[in-house]
Amino acid sequence: MLNDIIKMIPIYVMGRKYEVPQGLTILKAMEFAGYRVKRGCGCRGGVCGACVTLYRRKGTYQLNFGLACQTVIEPDMYLMQLPFVPAHKAIYTIKNVRANDSDVTKLYPELMRCLQCNTCTKACPMELDVMGYVAAAMRGDLEKVVELSIECVMCGVCAVRCPAELSPFNIALLIRRIYGKHVIPPSPQLDQRLKEIRGGEFRKEMEELEKADEAEILERFNEFQATKGEAAIELGKEKE
Repeated sequence: MLNDIIKMIPIYVMGRKYEVPQGLTILKAMEFAGYRVKRGCGCRGGVCGACVTLYRRKGTYQLNFGLACQTVIEPDMYLMQLPFVPAHKAIYTIKNVRANDSDVTKLYPELMRCLQCNTCTKACPMELDVMGYVAAAMRGDLEKVVELSIECVMCGVCAVRCPAELSPFNIALLIRRIYGKHVIPPSPQLDQRLKEIRGGEFRKEMEELEKADEAEILERFNEFQATKGEAAIELGKEKE
């Protein structure tokens, strides 16, 4: 009966065949098929990178990567989710890392092994110029790394595909942190807010939240979400 109303198409999840409605995203199709996605569903808005999915199309050997919350299913897709990528992540204290390329290569010496093969760029579901920002990191151009990697969602696919065993997304994260800590001038708005917090301006609100039960906190959150846009508009008017 459902097939008479909605066109159903076949997909394969971890090798098992399912019939799902055409037009769904990969994430919604998996949930329709009965999967309860507790890890790897993330923000569902294409921002966090948690739902990266590996897939093949029928009749081709090529591997494709996409975010399950955005990529629309196709007939006879073969799907496998990658909710975690075990890539190298250096341990550091950002205030002790200097804004130069030598400290970056000390933490990530494998950076200089990059082959410039462009596999990382081809795999990126956000279509970032990953090879471009890795090359910029190799020559110490921190600003260019920030510019090219700022929209990275940390999904880790670039690390999965890299034949030189780099973790480009973690290298770029380090450089963005260095740039924010040591290069960009401190934000006056941040300084002002920190002074307000230290002065106890929000102490009353924090005490109320600590005493509130889960239902009240949820109600406050929903109210905030509903009025968040209005607050942004008012802030824009004040700046004008």
